[in-house]
Amino acid sequence: MHTLLFLDPGHFHAALTLRVPQARAADGVFVYAREGAELRDFLALVERFNRRSPHPTRWRPVVTTSDDPLGRLVDERRGDVVVLAGKNGGKARTIRRLHESGFHVLADKPWLVGPADLEHVRASLESWPLAAEIMTGRHDLAAGLVKRLVDAPALFGAFRDDGLAIEQESVHHLEKLVDGAPLRRPWWFFDVRVQGSGPVDIPTHVVDQAQWLVDGDAAAPALLSARAWSTRVPAEVFRRITGEARFPRELDPFVDGDALSYRCNAELVYRIGRVTASAATRWNLSPLPGGGDASHSVAHGTRADIRLEQSVRTGHRRRVFVEARTDAAGVARALRDTVTAWQAELPGVEVVPAGPETYEVTVPPPVDGGHETHFARVLDEFLRIVDDRRWPTALAERTLAKYTLLAEAAARTSAEGATLSARGKL
Repeated sequence: MHTLLFLDPGHFHAALTLRVPQARAADGVFVYAREGAELRDFLALVERFNRRSPHPTRWRPVVTTSDDPLGRLVDERRGDVVVLAGKNGGKARTIRRLHESGFHVLADKPWLVGPADLEHVRASLESWPLAAEIMTGRHDLAAGLVKRLVDAPALFGAFRDDGLAIEQESVHHLEKLVDGAPLRRPWWFFDVRVQGSGPVDIPTHVVDQAQWLVDGDAAAPALLSARAWSTRVPAEVFRRITGEARFPRELDPFVDGDALSYRCNAELVYRIGRVTASAATRWNLSPLPGGGDASHSVAHGTRADIRLEQSVRTGHRRRVFVEARTDAAGVARALRDTVTAWQAELPGVEVVPAGPETYEVTVPPPVDGGHETHFARVLDEFLRIVDDRRWPTALAERTLAKYTLLAEAAARTSAEGATLSARGKL
């Protein structure tokens, strides 16, 4: 039985790991944090889980407030697993200190905000105790369907080598709901020195998905190009999201008049082995009524393209499509044979025509509980690895390879940003 410690839980992902009961962890959890709104928001969300009907949780947070929560946590050692989700600036050094102090660490992305953090990431991934990311994408049912389809040669063929083989785009929103309630973000979320800029934030998930699709856990991705740009955040929107009356002084370098320039968007092009991939990630202010985050990704195969989409066109649901490129009859036959073989694991999965030489692979809605349910699965997987005591070589190698790529992207776009700023174009 493990005892969970939460260090400065400044991001709602920390609380989402506690969304359901965890048989491998004690109900009593210890929270070390500075006093403030971020701590109160964390405790309020955990309490909502405890009061939920049906299936309430039974977490009993014991809170220690301190000006040095990391030092108190290390000195008191009241548990063995630290969950870390909050400020990203300095996170790499914090993970390393916890790792060297003997704690297992499950930490939200991104682990670095600049190239200098990479040495700390490397040190934390060398050996026990375990340090791993809160990386939810491989627990997503739709993403799992895409992976299964790509792994079926009779259906997908091989990745194309005459251009982009993987294209991934995602749009997120600064205003959003979590567990049905408006999310309040801390003001430092808008400071790229603390949160991380576009090339190192959402791309942590996107690049991980590409590594998964090409079985490139040990391959070192090679960066071909990178760019970053800003979203303009008006003062009124900033107040609504953060609850702050005005832009804090710390954000002055990014404020122009009554708006803040938030350098949160990025586009990367890179190679994993012979597969070329692109990742475009963007943050908008607010979703349209009834809308939400959107994503679009395509794996281009020699026989078929596999597309995962969540947008207005899909009713804001994640839906998987197969589009034949050649031998449409053979692709359709291989698709039906492949999906039929999944019935024992995924009862109810079906193939539905969705246009000329295009099919949708559908799964009954109850099978997947949605994105917020994935965080507890990540915690469970992490604790199982710790309990098994088998060093996860592939996990450590792909994490380091990914952050090596993102550190280079951060370096390139940081230099580009400094140049544009000097020219008055940022």
